[in-house]
Amino acid sequence: MLVRFWGTRGSLAKPGPTTVRYGGNTSCVEVRLADGTLIVLDCGTGAHALGQALQSSCADPLRGHLLITHTHWDHIQGFPFFQPLFVPGNQWDLYAPGSGGQQLETTLAGQMEYTYFPVTLEQLDATIRFHDLVESQFSIGGARIVTQYLNHPALTLGYRLESDGVTVVYVADHEPHMRGRPEDSPPARTAGGPLHREDQRHVEFLTGADLVIHDAQYTAEEYPKRIGWGHSPAEWAVDYALAAGARRLALFHHDPLRDDAAVDRLVETCRERVIAAGGSLEVFGAAEGQALEMTARAGTTSYPVSPGEAALGATPTPGPL
Repeated sequence: MLVRFWGTRGSLAKPGPTTVRYGGNTSCVEVRLADGTLIVLDCGTGAHALGQALQSSCADPLRGHLLITHTHWDHIQGFPFFQPLFVPGNQWDLYAPGSGGQQLETTLAGQMEYTYFPVTLEQLDATIRFHDLVESQFSIGGARIVTQYLNHPALTLGYRLESDGVTVVYVADHEPHMRGRPEDSPPARTAGGPLHREDQRHVEFLTGADLVIHDAQYTAEEYPKRIGWGHSPAEWAVDYALAAGARRLALFHHDPLRDDAAVDRLVETCRERVIAAGGSLEVFGAAEGQALEMTARAGTTSYPVSPGEAALGATPTPGPL
């Protein structure tokens, strides 16, 4: 499985001389499965460069799957500028949290009304299919996709992708349920205090992942003044990943006020936290253009799914939790 970052910034695109190394574009991640299946996670401003790269390297009609975590602007602003959507013969399946049908289509169409953009959704030449999602599981190519709600001011899903013996979990916007002081964070050691039930569920969602791409917009020091804004302190993302037994953690959704040097310092703080906990978790800051070739490791853990959830290969449709 190949994972490539095209946008790593949160809230607002911030290109410029101080964000050259980690990038200034908002959330967009490309995933390629061994069978060639293309999956795109979020469609922030990073989708512009991804779309150009896809079209320049693809001679045949392009088939892709776009998984959107939620429809805040920093996660969909790249959609009207995503070149593959303008090419006849291309096919795209779009997925986002919602219920009742046509929720995603309505939101994207609203963003492309003439008041905001010169081309409407109906004028796009590619074949586009919309899927509103709830918590469920389904398949895309050779990948098993598991969705779980995140704690954010808009209806938001995290995505767990399992394919080729590799597990990648994408959590772009998430706030801890146990809020307040840094010492209240998820225990990095088994001796830690009790964990909020929903935080424990979040840890289980990350269990055994080879790569966790996690919201790390704030520091533990900044967070108390930003409670309720829907984002995680980077230190808590470390604790989640440690508790889940994850292999690698990509700090993601960098705050627009954090320049490259500040991200460097935050990465170092998080690595020191891993060492203090006696863990082996690899921590790095997600950077635009960075590509990771993910390979299977022994004992890869699959996320448990209850028998009542949708069978693999089923078309994702709204339904009860």
